[in-house]
Amino acid sequence: MNFESTGIHLQPDPRRVLIRPFVPIKPGQISSIINRVLGLSEEETSRELARVRTEFSDKHPDSEELWFRQFERVQVHVEPKQAVSEIRRLLIGATFTGEYAFEAVALFNPSIVPHPDQSGVSKDELRFVLSLRGVGEGHISSLGFRTGVIRSDHSIQLEKISLLARVPEVESNPTFPKRLFLEKLNGLGMGDGWSGSMMKRLDDPFTLAELNEALPQVIPIQERVPEAFQRTMACVHWLAESNYEVRFHSSVPMSERVLFPLSANERNGLEDARFVRFIKPDKRATYYATYTAYDGRAILPQLLETDDFCSFRIRTLNGPAAQNKGMALFPRRIGGRYAMLSRQDDENILLMFSDDRHFWSDPKILLRPEQPWELVKLGNCGSPIETDAGWLVLTHGVGPLRKYCIGAALLDLEDPFRILGRLTEPLLQPDEENWQGYVPNVVYSCGALTHNGRLVLPYANNDTSSKIVTIRLKDLIDKLLHR
Repeated sequence: MNFESTGIHLQPDPRRVLIRPFVPIKPGQISSIINRVLGLSEEETSRELARVRTEFSDKHPDSEELWFRQFERVQVHVEPKQAVSEIRRLLIGATFTGEYAFEAVALFNPSIVPHPDQSGVSKDELRFVLSLRGVGEGHISSLGFRTGVIRSDHSIQLEKISLLARVPEVESNPTFPKRLFLEKLNGLGMGDGWSGSMMKRLDDPFTLAELNEALPQVIPIQERVPEAFQRTMACVHWLAESNYEVRFHSSVPMSERVLFPLSANERNGLEDARFVRFIKPDKRATYYATYTAYDGRAILPQLLETDDFCSFRIRTLNGPAAQNKGMALFPRRIGGRYAMLSRQDDENILLMFSDDRHFWSDPKILLRPEQPWELVKLGNCGSPIETDAGWLVLTHGVGPLRKYCIGAALLDLEDPFRILGRLTEPLLQPDEENWQGYVPNVVYSCGALTHNGRLVLPYANNDTSSKIVTIRLKDLIDKLLHR
């Protein structure tokens, strides 16, 4: 296939940093650090704070707010009668803060969708949002964004990338749909007993504050609280933490917005977000992204929801089929039901339908590895793309020497189990100039789009950087249908 390069090559940039908590594990060490700061004179404290402000405030416009927040987290270790001035609070907060270069190692696994705001572009142009997985120290993954415009001549202009980076504000009292909470507890085998009694006391929906008020009401009246109860309540807390809401102010440029791990189940990363612009039955659009939460040992499929890329709702995916990586939602309902691609068996691409986007079961195999370049396993490269000829599914195949190639298949629009065509050769594969990187021999995408008769395909290059190419859609469809 004849690709056209856009000339875009996004490289990891270690200059882009976030402020993150930096708190020792040992409580005694926290107290020692605080006492050393309190041991400084007011003049020494003021001088040191001025130095810190000079060095870091330009990179973090809201740094002092974050330092105050960090002080509040460690304030319990301050002697109750100890008076702490404002400048000492700020310096203590800064002492328990560190910078994290969230994309110092890699910037990869891109996904592209139309931007919710198309004002100011012509009818032949398209503004887009490009999501990217950044990796920094300790292989912790976060999610960042870029915006740009696809011009009428198919060239792509990226908007200026800011060196600043910010994390969102966390909703302190999020709302939980009771049904989703119960489904996940039932799936974990903890829907009855103490948790069931607690859930009966809650309205639908309920808030985090209401959940915390209900917890003490179900504590067993015993001298020693049973371990089973402690495990159940720990699971309830874990589930509440896994379903959260965050918000960026609309004035924050898109390239400065970074979703960094917040909950325990994703402390090692938000991986491989597959964004899709979803059209509801009433023709309104919203955005979903399936991603993998990773805690360093286990993975948990999650669903991110947003209307504007400012406010984000994170929800756990439920049901026996909500497992493994590579879940990708279709961009509209089919036959009145949601449809999802997945890879529960870590080998084949499966397809499933559901009346509820948060609950998935009964997957059936859609595509199996067939070609030499996909001998090991097969997966999707993002959500299916609707075309006049059918659902275009970009795939990734893993072959000998763990080489990743991108392929494609075409599915019937009304019955996606009906396969209309499939490439027998890779659509895109690592070439001699691009074999090496953080993870060698890999090309990979988490989502493409079509515009003005072309497929716009962003892809990761050896899990290190990201590029964008385009291809004539008709040429690809003809190849799939052997025309």
